[in-house]
Amino acid sequence: MKVSVVGATGMVGEKMLQVLEERNFPVTELIPVASEKSVGKEIEFKGQKYTVKSLETAVEENCDVALFSAGGGISLDWAPKFAAKGTVVVDNSSAWRMNEGIKLIVPEINADILTKEDKIIANPNCSTIQLVMVLNPLHQKYGIKRVVVSTYQSVTGTGKAAVDQLDGEIRGENPAKVYPYEIFKNALPHCDVFEENGYTKEEMKLTRETQKILDDKSIAVTATAVRVPVQGGHSEAVNIEFEKDFDESKVRKILNESPGITLQDNTDSNIYPMPKYAEGKNDVFVGRIRRDYSQPNSLNLWIVSDNLRKGAATNTVQIAEKLLEKKIIG
Repeated sequence: MKVSVVGATGMVGEKMLQVLEERNFPVTELIPVASEKSVGKEIEFKGQKYTVKSLETAVEENCDVALFSAGGGISLDWAPKFAAKGTVVVDNSSAWRMNEGIKLIVPEINADILTKEDKIIANPNCSTIQLVMVLNPLHQKYGIKRVVVSTYQSVTGTGKAAVDQLDGEIRGENPAKVYPYEIFKNALPHCDVFEENGYTKEEMKLTRETQKILDDKSIAVTATAVRVPVQGGHSEAVNIEFEKDFDESKVRKILNESPGITLQDNTDSNIYPMPKYAEGKNDVFVGRIRRDYSQPNSLNLWIVSDNLRKGAATNTVQIAEKLLEKKIIG
């Protein structure tokens, strides 16, 4: 299996390599790709050294699969070039997600729709993935009418420069700013750029991607996305209104039995999800499950996941695993 990782020296690319190794994906030849300034450098994978190559070189390698995490512009330009060579591209940027002809995949939910015709496959936004992982099994049982979500997002979602900003501010320095304000001891209701409707792109991704993944445009989703000074993962406070009434114990049972979800919900013992303890793990953690008494058939819960793992690298590798399982590659 010849595998290319595009953006191999970035935060998500490095995590992809780590997850490929951890999950023992059958890589027989690795083609790491990065920007021109990194071409020629070496990275290590499974104890072997590999030389970083350019996009121009990598596209001619005719890889089985290419995992992209190098930004939307690169994906728009280069994913079709890889696909034209027969390489299946799994793209982690926002470039292709809402394209009508491109499938948006969370393997636990909709991997069954993948076919040999799919040459570019989109990985959803990190905050969307952890949300739909919890929504999907509940939607199947109770039918979701409306979702109100507020996110508390890790600086790692912005990249290494944002981590450097936070670390520098913690040390009392005046580092280069990725955000318009200090992030240390602060909370910014500003993730990505603002759209004409007053929402940020991040907030609208939660709306549009959720409907596409769950294949139901009737689900109303409204979001507020907030950047907070943490590094472990994204957290979400979620209010769900269902078509049908529910039993809280049944909700817990459904979520506890859903693949990729870990239930952490015992307030008597102060057990609930937190980004500090989700970091480095592949699951989505859910807790603080309680009925919303202000509205019929409504539920509140709290979702946490490592945005670099299930929100990006792990989900991407899981898609590649499904491609292998379905004999679309290999």
